[in-house]
Amino acid sequence: MFFIKKHYVIGTIICSLISQTAFARDIYRNEDPQGRITYSDIATTESKKIKLSPQTYRYLHQVTKIYDGDTIVLENGQRVRLLGINTPEIESRYRKSEPGGIAAKKWLQRQLRNKKVYLEFDQEKYDRYKRLLAHVYLPNGQHLNTALVENGLAVLNLIPPNLRHAGIMLKAQQRAEELGLGIWSISAYKPRPLTQISEKTNGWQRYTGIAKSIKHSRKYSRLIFNHKMDIRIANDSLPLFPELKTYLGKSLEIRGWISRKKDHYSIRIHHPSAILFR
Repeated sequence: MFFIKKHYVIGTIICSLISQTAFARDIYRNEDPQGRITYSDIATTESKKIKLSPQTYRYLHQVTKIYDGDTIVLENGQRVRLLGINTPEIESRYRKSEPGGIAAKKWLQRQLRNKKVYLEFDQEKYDRYKRLLAHVYLPNGQHLNTALVENGLAVLNLIPPNLRHAGIMLKAQQRAEELGLGIWSISAYKPRPLTQISEKTNGWQRYTGIAKSIKHSRKYSRLIFNHKMDIRIANDSLPLFPELKTYLGKSLEIRGWISRKKDHYSIRIHHPSAILFR
């Protein structure tokens, strides 16, 4: 905790505090009855959280490996998954390669020749695989997450609450799609009718169909397309979406990954950017 009297050193004090708590997200301001001000990463009942710019939360790291188009490895062995995007898979012992995967990896390798990046975190810093989730910047300020999307090498995969820079990346994807860059010109990713879904379907895909009805459960709300197909939205994410009845009877394009249970198929949708009116 730091005590200060001169306002011109506030920025220096805060930067010092953040550097000592490298992954701290919140800084709190306290003022005692004598007018002394303290800043801390520990909240109290009297403290007020102060807002800092995203630039404050960028940390320089050394990169030792580019695992694929959306995953890098730091010198400490920590894997970092680029937030908000997905690139096609490359071949591994666990999965087959997907069209466009090698191109995305090679592009990222070229950008990271100097092996140093700045990481910027959002609300959740780890995924279920214990990978760091981050926006990745080159020292010159280039945002690699957005650049991958803008070049048609990645597609949006926005998952709340990590929605920082969502608007910028959405515009980047719209430009890439309009220009038919990368993924948007590969036949494997062309929209297909939902009736063409089969048990062999895997990976990120685009489907078209007309939602017929809505079904609610305790955890999810579902748009039903037929007795074998629906898309599901977590109820706590519904405030991000228009009223679900808006989608009924309309020709839609749904983007995402198919899950299968017996003879029923479903796509989990996290963000309205994955449902388009056609």
